[in-house]
Amino acid sequence: MSTTATRDDASGGGQPPEGAAGRRGSVRSIALWVAVAALGAVAWTVLALARGEAVSALWILFAAICSYAIAYRFYARFITYKVLRTDDSRATPAERLHNGIDYDVTDRRVLFGHHFAAIAGAGPLVGPVLAAQMGYLPGTIWIVVGVIFAGAVQDLTVMFFSMRRNGKSLGQMVREEIGIVGGIAALIAVFTIMIIILAVLALIVVNALAESPWGVFSIALTIPIALFMGLYLRRLRPGRVLEATGIGVALLLLAIIGGGWVQESGLADALTLSKEWLVLALVVYGFVASVLPVWLLLTPRDYLSTFMKIGVIVLLALSLLIARPVLQAEAVTDFAREGTGPVFAGSLFPFVFITIACGALSGFHALISSGTTPKMVAKESQVRLIGYGGMLMESFVAISALIAACVIDQGLYFAMNSPAGATGGAVDTAATFVNGLGFDTSAQDLAAAAAAVQEPTLISRTGGAPTLAVGISQIFSDAFGGGLQAFWYHFAIMFEALFILTAVDAGTRVGRFMLQDTIGNVWKRFGDLSWRPGNVIASAVVVGLWGSVLYIGVTDPLGGVNQLFPLFGIANQLLAAIALTLVTVLLIKHGKLRYAWVTGVPLVWDLVVTMTASWQKVFSDVPAIGYFAQAQRYRDARDAGELLAPATDQGQMDQVIFNSTLNGVLQSFFAVLVIIVVVNAVFVVARALRAGGSLPTTEEPAVPSSLVEPAGLFATAEEKRALAEHEALAGAGAGDGGRR
Repeated sequence: MSTTATRDDASGGGQPPEGAAGRRGSVRSIALWVAVAALGAVAWTVLALARGEAVSALWILFAAICSYAIAYRFYARFITYKVLRTDDSRATPAERLHNGIDYDVTDRRVLFGHHFAAIAGAGPLVGPVLAAQMGYLPGTIWIVVGVIFAGAVQDLTVMFFSMRRNGKSLGQMVREEIGIVGGIAALIAVFTIMIIILAVLALIVVNALAESPWGVFSIALTIPIALFMGLYLRRLRPGRVLEATGIGVALLLLAIIGGGWVQESGLADALTLSKEWLVLALVVYGFVASVLPVWLLLTPRDYLSTFMKIGVIVLLALSLLIARPVLQAEAVTDFAREGTGPVFAGSLFPFVFITIACGALSGFHALISSGTTPKMVAKESQVRLIGYGGMLMESFVAISALIAACVIDQGLYFAMNSPAGATGGAVDTAATFVNGLGFDTSAQDLAAAAAAVQEPTLISRTGGAPTLAVGISQIFSDAFGGGLQAFWYHFAIMFEALFILTAVDAGTRVGRFMLQDTIGNVWKRFGDLSWRPGNVIASAVVVGLWGSVLYIGVTDPLGGVNQLFPLFGIANQLLAAIALTLVTVLLIKHGKLRYAWVTGVPLVWDLVVTMTASWQKVFSDVPAIGYFAQAQRYRDARDAGELLAPATDQGQMDQVIFNSTLNGVLQSFFAVLVIIVVVNAVFVVARALRAGGSLPTTEEPAVPSSLVEPAGLFATAEEKRALAEHEALAGAGAGDGGRR
């Protein structure tokens, strides 16, 4: 590994200047960070100690933001420059292998947006909402602490090591660095887990857009808008990022406004699609997005989507400051202690850490960080902004979702997120149900909540997305007034669908890379990413696989979210275990044993959580928890000639039995594969230690870079001078120029 770092601060800070001005800047900087730390400490103290009194949601907001700021400034900097030793004098794969299709030098601002859009799927929206059943404190701690020491560390390190290996996929790197046996297990595990993840992401989109012409119209228009932006930046006005952004955001807002008009027009019937038709539409879109050049659709669409994502989250944060809502949820509920919650069964450990995956630690991010993104990074130091910073932004989304779920009436929360078998599906029976849980919520309250957002009912709207939309609409209405809660509700639904869909297209492309890498081990031609027939075949296989799982979820009698989300959560974290195992091994192979704790500690925690959860989901005799126990319950009822809700016939009983059994088999299979990878990694580490603390790796040799690029979001004075000098040389024919 390189031991040269061209800058000390990926945010562009560098070393403070010499003399009195530098000392004054240092004093101001110390005072600022002391103030940030003090505010964060006060916020965490209030959250930890306040009981039996009203607690403002702002304390969660302040605790999270202060923690993120300190982590990015200090911990991410330490990892980037001390542990990884990034080297900006070294050409990245985007520069060395530029082909305009997969390898493409991309402006750091555009790439940050693309990466954030690609990693931020259903998890940070849905998981925290479901986990609010346990109270606001467990979720807040895991989201913030988990992202700082696990999730963002994984994304940063995987991106760096993949970039040093020409952007190879996670499974391929495991095969080359850990060995054939562990590598084959990893390739199988990574690919199959990715299929499950993509199917669940798409399932949330289907549930949000089904029977919604407004959503279908608005989301569909983002595709031609993205194509226009791609052509604008590549052909019409190259490099005019802010200009293209302004046009794209304006068109996106028009698309959202137009969706409301379409819903009231004669076009509504044509755009009211069933879940089955949406499955087909998503499969076609995923295929097209995977085979087109990355600059034409994927990058501009994700970048465009990011402005809506970040814009809504920032607006939500501002609305919280204005409205100052009070948390309605308890800090820690009885369901966390007893494990008998109606939203999902299981105790706080390990299921809070599984339910909240994305936003704290997500294995899916390792696929993006070792797939599309490292092929587009201009400078090595930018991995801090894109990898660590992008994950912090997703964590902030998760915190916002948790707050939204915890500020609404908790009787309404449980009425929305409990299954129809528990609530009865009507306001009267739902009110009786939540009263039994200890909440003073009437049928009139539940009916009024539905009327306020112009929905026929909110009872048993499971999956988390509708609850988040209600919370967002309530906060926005309180902050800005105007009686627009219905508008804000439907706006939030569209926001969620757009948020999630961008992860589907990027994930499909990563799946194509993985499949080509894997088959390329035995058929070299197929592994060539520039070979178009291989691209088309691999893309078709990937979308066909996740599309099939998606269809099973859409038609499942128990509901796709209820059946697939637990499998998604555990599988996602098992994937993170594979990624953390890889980067830990690479740190040791590169002679950095003393820094192995950076990834080793979160790896151990993740293995403890995921293996405990896997054991319970497979071997628990409680039907609400164990897959096989659930299958046996329905099998016994079927054999006795009985029907168990929500099944309405014997065919649906058989379907529940099959799906539950399949989930149990897959869960066991994933856990065994991860154990194989970890055991093989232990042997590699032992061999490295016997060899004196290092081993050869597959890292590509260093090639000098001719690019000059800022490291962070904003160029520093030093970077601006370097850019100006480089552009002057480029004007004289001696360089390629850079970007501000």
